[in-house]
Amino acid sequence: MAALAMQAGAEIDGFTIGERVHRGGMATLWSVTHPGITVPLLMKVPLTSEGEDPAAIVSFEMEQMILPRLSGPHVPACFGTGDFERQAYVVMERIPGQTLYKRLGELPMPYEEVRVIGGKVATALASLHRQNVIHHDIKPSSIMFRERGEAVLIDFGLSHHRHLPDLLQEEFRLPYGTAPYMAPERLLGVRDDPRSDLFSLGVLLYFFTTGVRPFGETESLRGMRRRLWRDPYPPRELKPDYPPWLQEIVLRCLEIDPAARYPTAAQLAFDLGHPDQVKLTARAQRLRRDPLSTVWRRRFNLGAVPPRPKSDVAAQLASSPIVAVALDIGEGAEALNDTIRVTAERVLSTSPSARLACVNVLKLNRLAIDRTHDEQGQNKHVDRLVALQHWARPFGLEEGRLTVHVLEAIDPAAAILEFAAVNLVDHIIIGARQNSLRRALLGSVSARVAGEAPCTVTVVRPSRLASQADDGESDEAAEQAANAAATPPALF
Repeated sequence: MAALAMQAGAEIDGFTIGERVHRGGMATLWSVTHPGITVPLLMKVPLTSEGEDPAAIVSFEMEQMILPRLSGPHVPACFGTGDFERQAYVVMERIPGQTLYKRLGELPMPYEEVRVIGGKVATALASLHRQNVIHHDIKPSSIMFRERGEAVLIDFGLSHHRHLPDLLQEEFRLPYGTAPYMAPERLLGVRDDPRSDLFSLGVLLYFFTTGVRPFGETESLRGMRRRLWRDPYPPRELKPDYPPWLQEIVLRCLEIDPAARYPTAAQLAFDLGHPDQVKLTARAQRLRRDPLSTVWRRRFNLGAVPPRPKSDVAAQLASSPIVAVALDIGEGAEALNDTIRVTAERVLSTSPSARLACVNVLKLNRLAIDRTHDEQGQNKHVDRLVALQHWARPFGLEEGRLTVHVLEAIDPAAAILEFAAVNLVDHIIIGARQNSLRRALLGSVSARVAGEAPCTVTVVRPSRLASQADDGESDEAAEQAANAAATPPALF
C-alpha cells in the first residue's frame, strides 16, 4: 500500500495532521491532534524517499520498538506507532520549550548552573538505564526540560535496548552517533555498556563549562579513534578558576576505560548533587594532558585480545532452550497476549540463543464437520499462522530462532503436551484468563498443561485492570453459556 501524503488536515489512524514543526536529517516532525488525547502531540515521520540514508529507516525502527516501552517523567509519552506498510510514524508527547542546543550561544555557562543541569540529565539517564536502554546520542539537542524541572531525553533512534535486537549493530559496520560526544568503546563496536552515556554527558559538562569540546569538532573516523589513546586537555588548563571537584567529575566521566568511569548514572548524579562530598584524586589537580609515554602505551596495547574461556557445555545448553508460547488469538485475548509477550521477553532476555515456538490450537468439533474457511472465506489455518507471526514480530528474532505452529486437535491441552514432548520443549508459557466462563464449564487448559508437562511451565494471567475491563462483558457471556458448552469455540 502506498504511503499516505503528509499534509495539514490529513488524518492517519485518528490523528489529524497540523503544521510541520521541524525537518531533520532523518525525520520530520508534525503537530497532530486526537479527539481522545488532551496533551500536545508530535508525530515523527521518517524520511524514506529515494536517496535517503538507509540508516534513517533502521534508526526509526529502533525508536518505534523502544519508545513505547519507556515510562516516567524523563521520556516523552508514546501514544501510537504506524508501520511501513501504510505510513510509518511515532506519535509522542510534545514537550514544551527548547532543547539545550538553543543555549550554545551562552557558553561557557556558570559552573553552578551546569552542575544543576548535569545532575538532572544524570538522573534521567539513571531512569533510562533501569529500563534496560542506553541512549547512545546524549548531546544538547537530545535534552529538554519539563516545566517542573525534570530532564527529558528524546531521539532514541540510535539507542540500544537490552531485550531487543540491535538493528544498527546488525546491519551497519560503522558506528552511528554524534562524533564529538561518542564514547571510545563505541568505535570498537561496543553498544551494550551504559557507561557510554556517562562519557557523552562528560563531554557535555566539559563543553558547557569551558566553551570548547574536549575532542574538537572532528567528524572523521580516524580523528575519532584518537580518543582511544589520547585524553583531553584538563579543564583547569583552559580555565584556572575551574573547581577541582568539577574537574574530578568531568575527567572521571571522560576516562578512556569504561571501568574507570562512574559505575552508574545514579552515582554521577549524587556527586553532582553533593559537590562538597566529591572525593578528589589526582584528576582534580591535573594541569596537563597525560605524557606521550602513556599515550603510546595505550595505543600499543589497544589490539590486545584476552584469552577466551573454555567452552562450558552445560552453560551453552542452559542458554539455548526451546521456549513454546501457547497463544489464544481469538477476540478478547489481546490483553492476555500482551502479558504473555512481556513474560516471553524476560525469558528470552536471559537466554540469548533461545528458540521460540509460537503455538495455537485450532479446536476441532467432536461431532460437527469442521469448515476450513471462516465466514469471510479466509483459510483459518493460514490466518492463524499469519497472526502468530505478527504477534512474534516485535521480538525481532533472526531467522532460525522463531517458528510458528497451528495444531488442529479436539483436545487443546493434549495437543500442547504432545507438541512439548515431541519437540523437547524446555519451557512452556501459557495464558489463563482471570474470569473465564469456558474455563469453569470445560476445565482449564493451562492447569492441565502445568500439571502434566515434562518441562517448566509458566502460567500467565492478565493484569487486574485488563480483567476488570473484561468484567463488563460477563453478562453477555452468560447469555451465550449454553451455546458455548454445546459448541466450544474454535480457538484455543
